[in-house]
Amino acid sequence: MFVFFASQAQYNRTPIEDMSNAIKNNRVADIAKYFDNFVPVTINNNQAIYSRNQAEVVLRDFFDKNTPKNFNIQDNGSPDNTSKFLIGNFDATNGGKFNVYILIKMKDGNYILQEIKLNKE
Repeated sequence: MFVFFASQAQYNRTPIEDMSNAIKNNRVADIAKYFDNFVPVTINNNQAIYSRNQAEVVLRDFFDKNTPKNFNIQDNGSPDNTSKFLIGNFDATNGGKFNVYILIKMKDGNYILQEIKLNKE
């Protein structure tokens, strides 16, 4: 029964909570499940649009080099009924400090990542 309740609680997380936990725990796959066919990714003010697979590789490489040791949410919300955003920051184990911006939007009944920005402070 304990396992059932633990998995049930995990299942009920919002997409924003899911992505926040993914960053905290360096789990790019948990972010990638929200990717559309093409994903805008900005790293240190350099934006590119990647395929799903490319975006996952780029983010995995970024987080492997800049592994978060913490993650703080500064703001999050819903500007309208179909989108949600997250603004936060983290300290990396290599000493870097990064600001994070994530925007997701509803598409065909599911939340899809519209944009992710990871910029060094």
